[in-house]
Amino acid sequence: MRNSVLKRSIAALSIGLTFAFTASASDYPSKPIRIIVPVTPGGALDISVRLVALKMSEKLGQPIVVENRPGGDTVLATRAAKDLPADGYTILAQSNPFSTQPALKKDAGYDPLVDFIPLGPIIRGPVIIEQSADLPDKDLKAFAARARSSKLSFASPGIGTAPHLAGALALRKLGVDVLHVPYKGASAAYADVVSGRVDLFVDGYAGSAQFLSSGKMRALAVTGPARVSVLPDVQTLQEQGIDVVYSYWIGLVLKAGTPPDVVAKLSEALKYATSSRELIERFRADGVDSSFMTPVEFREYIAKEIVEAGKLIVDLKIPKE
Repeated sequence: MRNSVLKRSIAALSIGLTFAFTASASDYPSKPIRIIVPVTPGGALDISVRLVALKMSEKLGQPIVVENRPGGDTVLATRAAKDLPADGYTILAQSNPFSTQPALKKDAGYDPLVDFIPLGPIIRGPVIIEQSADLPDKDLKAFAARARSSKLSFASPGIGTAPHLAGALALRKLGVDVLHVPYKGASAAYADVVSGRVDLFVDGYAGSAQFLSSGKMRALAVTGPARVSVLPDVQTLQEQGIDVVYSYWIGLVLKAGTPPDVVAKLSEALKYATSSRELIERFRADGVDSSFMTPVEFREYIAKEIVEAGKLIVDLKIPKE
């Protein structure tokens, strides 16, 4: 008798939990959503996320608040997001460091494909190798020639970012030893780049566009397979005889365990945002692509990058911190 009552109680509880789960997923979203950005405001990641958040909000019918949480080369925000509820009300913005930090840190504190669900990319594109317009180099080989006789530096938005790895790889191909100066996000570096306190900077075009268009910075190369329409006179690395092609991505991930219906709704909202004519034209003007990926496709993309980036980090002999 007691066993029968216990079984019925468990069954009723199971049905109740299933109903509550389904109801919460179908009602989603019923309150504002937050996107955590793991870098300082003002760089390409922050700008792109804010543009997409506005469009996603239109589709979802709820405000989306962007919250910047820089620190630890993006790891602090990632760890914090891992410990929040898997309810879809907190989304984590990410870029290439999401895949590379576990290979760079002795204890990154997360596994990209175990602790998170890749939702989809916002943009993908090349990075720009640039410097202060007051410095003399006209291309990357001219910079390398100076680096062989002087102690020069190159800056990036942080250790393990696409700009860091792209810059380090290009400079290794050129056979020069240049000091890497990591900043806490791209926006933190701009003043030092414009003034020439650092000799080279690698960044996404969106964040540096105002400095390039105003003549305060000069682009020396782009890391993609072809020139970008916004910088038609700037050669690719390959055109300069440097066999390197490297791209960066900016995208969104969710905590593992987020209900499938919620993942699907957010994926639809991201597709709505990145497919809008307004954002396609805006991102194209920034020299990047906003093509859509499903969560399954984005997971496969990140899984491949984890393997390739891990090998590159070993090849570049970047020590774990």
